[in-house]
Amino acid sequence: MRAALTRYRIIAYVVGVVLVVLMAIGMPLKYLGDNSTVVETVGPAHGFLYMIYLIAVFDLGRRAQWPIGRMLLVMLAGTIPFVSFYAERKVAQWFRPATEPVEPVAVTS
Repeated sequence: MRAALTRYRIIAYVVGVVLVVLMAIGMPLKYLGDNSTVVETVGPAHGFLYMIYLIAVFDLGRRAQWPIGRMLLVMLAGTIPFVSFYAERKVAQWFRPATEPVEPVAVTS
C-alpha cells in the first residue's frame, strides 16, 4: 500500500501544479491577452494527467478500503486549484500512523 500512496502523492502534486499553471497563467492569457497557446498545450496535458490521477486515487482507495464518498471527494480534489495539495496532505495524514516506524519504549522495572 505504501507504493500506491507514493504514486498518488506524486500524481496529486503534478496535477495540482499543472492545474495552477492552467488557471493562473493560461486562462488570463487566453481571456485578457487573446493568446490561447498555454491553454491549448497545458489543457490537454492536465486532462491526461487527471485521468492518471483518478486511477491512482481508485487504486489507493480500494487498497485502503475507503468508503466511496471519501474516494469521490479525493477524486474531485484534482479539479479545483490548490485543493489537490490539501487533499494530498490529508491523505498522507490518514496513512501516517500506519506507515511510520514505531519507536521502542524503554520499560523499567
